[in-house]
Amino acid sequence: MDIIYIDRLFFLNFILDYLLLLCSARVCGVKLRRGRYLLGALFGAGFAAASIFPDLSFLSLSPVKLAAGVLMALIAYGSEEKLLRCCLVFFAVSALFGGAVWAVSLQNGGSLHNPLYIPVSMPVLVLSFGVIYALLSLVFRRSIKNADISVSEVHLEFMGKTAELRALHDSGNTLFDPITGSSVLIGSADALSPLFPGSAEKFRSPDCTEALTAPGLEGRLRLIPYSAVGTGSGMLAAFRPDRICVDGRERSDIIAAVSPTPVGGDGFDCIL
Repeated sequence: MDIIYIDRLFFLNFILDYLLLLCSARVCGVKLRRGRYLLGALFGAGFAAASIFPDLSFLSLSPVKLAAGVLMALIAYGSEEKLLRCCLVFFAVSALFGGAVWAVSLQNGGSLHNPLYIPVSMPVLVLSFGVIYALLSLVFRRSIKNADISVSEVHLEFMGKTAELRALHDSGNTLFDPITGSSVLIGSADALSPLFPGSAEKFRSPDCTEALTAPGLEGRLRLIPYSAVGTGSGMLAAFRPDRICVDGRERSDIIAAVSPTPVGGDGFDCIL
């Protein structure tokens, strides 16, 4: 008779579920939300622990387990634009990892008739996960690299207008406001155009002084100097937003500058 320790079952599932959710997010190249993955793993571990009780044996039914997996994925990725992709990748990664561990367990005396007990040590489980993650890294190297990039959601308000941006945290961006010492968010004229409709063309001009006289913006803009490798130095039109929030947290130490040339890349449209 196999003895299953519920505490060990819970913590083992919690750790593995978290790693599976994290790995799937990296494969999809989305911004990592570790708090949500912890909640999803907590739900998965609780479900696994509850399913061993005789009175809750219905939890072991395939449709119920499938529904629990979907709910765990929703907890982890519910706020993602690529929700369906994240869910499908999570199930694919889980199946790949589960199959690998199950194959190892059979080599160690496991039984096809007892899916709750896997006679595999923790080092073997960790090693199996490492191998699976390494294989996925080779196949989805670019997506995983994108997930490691720190990108924040930015909400800007200026003169009654709003703009929603995704900002890359660039350690090489040392630009600051020489008057107040504030950090500078740099966005292209196109990305920031919702804040000054009708005047965007003036910001696209290499001569940023034209923007200073744009209708309705008199006295709200100023120039800040910049220098960049490859493009030399110059001036950017800048303004202090009426309100700026980074990942939902209001900030008062950031001003915005408008670049006449495109700023951004895969997954972001401004630099902070």
